[in-house]
Amino acid sequence: MNKSNYTTLIALIVALGGLLMGFDASVISGVVKFIEPEFNLTKLELGWSVSSLTLTATAAMLMAGPLSDKYGRRLVLRYAAVLYAVSAIASALAPTFWFLVVARMIGGFGVGASLILAPMYIAEIAPPNLRGRMVSFNQLNIVIGISLAFFTNYLILKYGASGASWAINLGLDEYQWRWMLGLETLPAVLYFLGLFFVPRSPRWLIMQGELEQAMKIMVQFTSQEQVVKDVTAIRKSIESEKSRKKQSFAELMDPSLKLVITIGIVVAILQQITGINSVFFYAPMIFEQSGIGTDASFVQAILVGLVNLGFTVLAILFIDKLGRKPLLTFGVAGIVICMFTLAYGFSSATYTLPEEKAISIVDAENQVKLKAMYEVTFEDDVSFKRAIAEAIGEEKATEYESALITASIKMNPTLILAGILGFVASFAISIGPVMWVLFSELFPNWIRGIAISFVGLINSAVSFLVQLAFPVQLEVFGSTTTFMIYGVFAFLGLIFIIRKVPETKGKSLEELEDLLASK
Repeated sequence: MNKSNYTTLIALIVALGGLLMGFDASVISGVVKFIEPEFNLTKLELGWSVSSLTLTATAAMLMAGPLSDKYGRRLVLRYAAVLYAVSAIASALAPTFWFLVVARMIGGFGVGASLILAPMYIAEIAPPNLRGRMVSFNQLNIVIGISLAFFTNYLILKYGASGASWAINLGLDEYQWRWMLGLETLPAVLYFLGLFFVPRSPRWLIMQGELEQAMKIMVQFTSQEQVVKDVTAIRKSIESEKSRKKQSFAELMDPSLKLVITIGIVVAILQQITGINSVFFYAPMIFEQSGIGTDASFVQAILVGLVNLGFTVLAILFIDKLGRKPLLTFGVAGIVICMFTLAYGFSSATYTLPEEKAISIVDAENQVKLKAMYEVTFEDDVSFKRAIAEAIGEEKATEYESALITASIKMNPTLILAGILGFVASFAISIGPVMWVLFSELFPNWIRGIAISFVGLINSAVSFLVQLAFPVQLEVFGSTTTFMIYGVFAFLGLIFIIRKVPETKGKSLEELEDLLASK
């Protein structure tokens, strides 16, 4: 195997951490429909079941770097793989809601570690001419993991309802959500085993003084002549880092950083406040609100994953050709249009429950309780769902909600599908991947590490809040107002991008520092 192919193989193995991260984060989208009635959850508890993973992932992102400096990138990634597997098994076997939340939080530590360390390791072993492509494997695998989660959720649902003897023997008909969560054990074990074929990071070995071992590993990826040059550069960089004054968060208040920190904070918030993780983590729930039914909602969730994958690839191809600002402007404008489209689509919906359809959905006792609702037209989803809950109680309302919406709603579900897919496409080609590129370019060398940690922490915190709040938003405000809120935030972000965000394409980091953060 030549050096280029070997480098690619190692990068692909390490990048499996991205696939696990994407899968772990999005598999919950198919689970929420089942755990809400099973554990009789409030909307806030439902939000916790989704967002808890992000909470511990944020903490892990802060700890992963220092731990990998002490114990090595490869070892910490192995522990991350173990955490993924433990989380998957514990989640699948969870006897109570809070047991499930704790199990998900365990997986969150794996998510945060792999999100930071997989691209770091790949960057440290890849030669300069391959580094950009190799590091992009991780982001691509995250998107593939998201798509895979949507797809496996649908297959489990499909085969569980098929009546096939093998599916019944495996419990796919009774334990759908447990299989959805437990399935992650397989790639987690494969990742753990694959990491035994991955060498230790040469940069980390040099940091530990193991120069000879580092050079033996480096020569597997590049020429002997290049190894000598790289080792010299790495040792020089390490010596420079040792002599440099330790950074602190207080330095972010330096007046020269006002513009870049403001841009970083706004872009970090904007990426999440437009609702992307509401779509990724609650996709089937959103589609069910349009009345298409459970099976169709899971199929359409697969489309979300595929569109996300396709447009992420386009972003990787065009970001250096078209530039960062054009992609941001075009993409966020698309988000605004799609969110207002979704708000309009749901605002035009009406809900009228026919008696003959209700009879086929609910039991005889609840048919009587719903009688006052038959043939009554409701103008919005909030009043309709509230009337159901008042008639048959919260627990039964949760159980029957999806079927009753499907039976009652009159709207254009194709418009909702177009709005969601358009939103995902706009996000995936713009602020999704472009944000991280901007963060690596905006901040001066002397403060870059701590600045990226700071804005990354803000991004994760907003992501957690959006995931936690989404079920409550749907219950209190309804679909129309929820998507309108996201659209307004996107519009304000678009104005900021046009007025304040600079184009960084084609400029060196030093040029950008002089332009944006000169003292």
